[in-house]
This record gives sequence, structure tokens and C-alpha cells, in this order.
Amino acid sequence: MTEGSQPAASYTDDEDEGQVGGYDNPAVRLHLAEAVRMAEAIVFASAEPVSHKALSARLPQGVDVAAVMTELQRVYEKRGVNLIQVGDAWAFRTAGDLAFLMSRDAVQQKKLSRAALEVLAIVAYHQPVTRAEIEDIRGVETSKGTLDLLMETDWIRMRGRRRTPGRPVTYGTTAAFLDHFGLAEMRDLPGMEELKGSGLLSARMPSNFNIPTPLADPDELTADEDELTDIDLEELGLLTPGGADD
Repeated sequence: MTEGSQPAASYTDDEDEGQVGGYDNPAVRLHLAEAVRMAEAIVFASAEPVSHKALSARLPQGVDVAAVMTELQRVYEKRGVNLIQVGDAWAFRTAGDLAFLMSRDAVQQKKLSRAALEVLAIVAYHQPVTRAEIEDIRGVETSKGTLDLLMETDWIRMRGRRRTPGRPVTYGTTAAFLDHFGLAEMRDLPGMEELKGSGLLSARMPSNFNIPTPLADPDELTADEDELTDIDLEELGLLTPGGADD
């Protein structure tokens, strides 16, 4: 370092009260602290998880959004509400050990049928997957009502069309699916050993049985999928003629 130069901001292990993120440069601490307050306000006021892109657009230019959200998550880790990551978005949720306090206000939902749970699991692990592929895996016909129910809960969605004869629609999961099941990303789904340990799979499975690795980014179309066009959306009843959403 040359004489008269200022040391760069550095990160320390000091977690003393008032030292935001462990940065020992007062200017950096002040800048980060203000960005954390702004991010807190944005996420708190939103009814839906706030994406990284949305935070980047609303926080001051040049702010390290990942560092800001990591710091905000640290601030809330021992409070009654926690900051959790849902895919590439963030939301405040009641701390897990205090969930019982909300039980009186919880809406009692009807349990999904076994068929719906099977279809949901297949979509989660095998996406992008077509209705025919779901039926092939299950070995039985899949009711359109089952798929409609899962789409009404906003846990699965139509992704695109397979580049095969007939161009069947492909299905995948949504951010609401991640949020409901407390997953940061699809790769957090339990693997075969975890499923066996929880009793959801028999310990003695066929030797050729395997569970596919979920997509790292379920929002991205694969090489054998085409994006749904406005005409597709109209045919599928997802868009009214003229382009206005229902």
C-alpha cells in the first residue's frame, strides 16, 4: 500500500452489535445498513416473495444485493419472523418454532388425493414432463381434473410445448410450490436416501429404480421445449382472444 492510500473495506468475524455485516469501514457499514433498511421495507410491504431482480431495480445502484439480503437474513434469524429465500426471491415468514401460535388462524385445507400427490411429485422431479409421460410413470390414466387442481393451487404450471409430434404441453413447478414446501430451490428436494429414511420409499427398491435430479432452474426452457405462444395460450384457455389475460 502506498503512503496516503486508504485501506479497502474488509470483512471481519466481528459480529458486535452495530457493526453491520462485520465490515470495518464506517462508510461501507453506513451504506450497507441503509440498503438493509430499504430491502427490509420492500420485502415487508410485499404480499409476494420479492425477486433478486426487483430488489436490484429498487435498491441504490451498485448495491451488492446478495450481501444486503444475507445481512438482513442474519438480523432476523433469531426473531419471531425469519427472512427466507424462495428460489431467487425473498419473503418474511413466521419462525418455524412459533408456527403453533398461528394455528387458530390457519385455514384448514382439504388434503390432496393420492393421485394428486403422485402427479405433483412426478412433475417436481421429472419436469419438464407431459401428461402422457406422467401417465407412463404412474401406469394409470391421469385425470385432467387432477392437473387443473394442481394448477389452481399454483403449484404447477404449463411450461411450453415439447418438440415432438403433436407438440404436447409440458408441465413444471412454480415459485409458490417452493414457498409452500419451504424450499430455496428445486435441488433441495429430498433424494432417494432421504426418502427411504423418512419411510416414503421402501428400503428394498428395485435395483434399476432411480430418482432424477431436479432442474437447477425450472424457469428456463430445455432444448426440447418451445415457449408457449399467444395462440397456444388462447387454445389452452390461459389468454382471452385479443391478448388480454383472464
